[in-house]
Amino acid sequence: MVVGELAHERDVIIIGGGPGGYNAAIRAAQLGLSITLIEKEELGGVCLNKGCIPSKVFAHAAQKMADIHHIDELGIELTASSFQLGKLQNYKAKVTAQLRQGVEALCKANKIELIKGRASFLAEDRIGIEAGEAFDVYQFRYAVIATGATLIPPTWIEIDHGRILNVYSIYGLETLPSHLLVYGNDYIALEVATSFRAFGSDVSLILEDGNEHFGFDSSIGRELQRILKKMKIKVYQKHRVKNVASSLDTVAVTLKTLEGEAVTVEGSHLFVSCNMKANIDELGIDRLSMKRTEQGFIDVNHKAQTSIPHIFAVGDVTGGPMLAVKAIKQGKVAAETIAGEESEVDVTFLPTIVHSLPPIASVGLTEEEAREQYNDIRIGHFPLAGNGYAGIIGQKDGLIKVISEAKSEVILGVHMIGAGAIELISSGIIGLETVVREEDFKFPFYPHPSCNEGLLEATEALQAEAIHLSPTKQRKSEKEAVSR
Repeated sequence: MVVGELAHERDVIIIGGGPGGYNAAIRAAQLGLSITLIEKEELGGVCLNKGCIPSKVFAHAAQKMADIHHIDELGIELTASSFQLGKLQNYKAKVTAQLRQGVEALCKANKIELIKGRASFLAEDRIGIEAGEAFDVYQFRYAVIATGATLIPPTWIEIDHGRILNVYSIYGLETLPSHLLVYGNDYIALEVATSFRAFGSDVSLILEDGNEHFGFDSSIGRELQRILKKMKIKVYQKHRVKNVASSLDTVAVTLKTLEGEAVTVEGSHLFVSCNMKANIDELGIDRLSMKRTEQGFIDVNHKAQTSIPHIFAVGDVTGGPMLAVKAIKQGKVAAETIAGEESEVDVTFLPTIVHSLPPIASVGLTEEEAREQYNDIRIGHFPLAGNGYAGIIGQKDGLIKVISEAKSEVILGVHMIGAGAIELISSGIIGLETVVREEDFKFPFYPHPSCNEGLLEATEALQAEAIHLSPTKQRKSEKEAVSR
């Protein structure tokens, strides 16, 4: 800072207006703190404007497309049905705009000062903000870094956002791919693959690491494989990408099997799941003695504090699972800690959520993890085909799986694929957080008919008590749990 230059004084400055940043700002304002929030683009960040919300708009539309055949069974006749991607883009724009305006209104109502500009640290208690031609210096007591992360594609590909797409550009397409190639086995790849298949695109899914269960519990992975086959999504497992060639009309991906056999897959478009890099290059944190992880993310403790105690960091910039739910929690904890309250982040029971068709939700230990940690476990499965409400709504694919420790009967994990999974997993999360036992899941009333009853029956199946599951299947499940 130039000698004699006047610095504006602020209590708390938050850099980044995504889910972590604006939740930190609003929570801090609720606690009586004076807040300045700096965002260089749009409030809501990548999640609201390019990622979470746009992708879930597409997933919602895809589910409606998948429901069309069932609508006819209900006696509702549609003279003609077609999918218009342009109209969906208009709807996506409307939804994101409404949500963004809602965040802006909440910030205003909480008397949060909003500054549009680029921020960088000048010292441990000062930042500079560049807004157009203006440059101002601010002195702060506390700061929260919520600048997110940037997509980093594999070294063998260049994203052109025309034929070769990442998660930001795939949901901006104006024309539907005739054949979409999807590279990746994360939740984003599964959402893209199942959504565009529902819209009518042919889809091929390329899994380079060969994880046949997609990182889920084995039962969920097997059911997902069955559903992908039913949807006619071609899956290439244990294939490494050797070469990608793009032309005006097509993208050709040459794959190599573990045995060295070459296979070429052609499509109209290629979607690529990417790794992430912390958005810190413009922050000037090299001027500070701030600790970073081996991967280059900002290292934080359970209170979202960096190695400089009065500077906090939340969300994707801290690494780990790149999930808005984690950013939101970290943002609130940072605000509460700054305000002098006792608060902490614990990601032990952070759920895995996929808005695929059908949706997937999981929390706690998988069967494989449970077997490594406990001598004796129980496994309870319940297929949604046996659930009355799943039959009513025509969504019988999927299952619910509950894992417990046999001696204590403590629930260790809850895994779901199928209708209602994302809403129902909250029961599993609360259960694991409160260390529930089998009887705690079996005792309450479950609405009838509802998909919720699947959780009850999966828990009852732990000891062969499920009513809507044949004795043979329950005995088989119980025998497998004991013998493995």
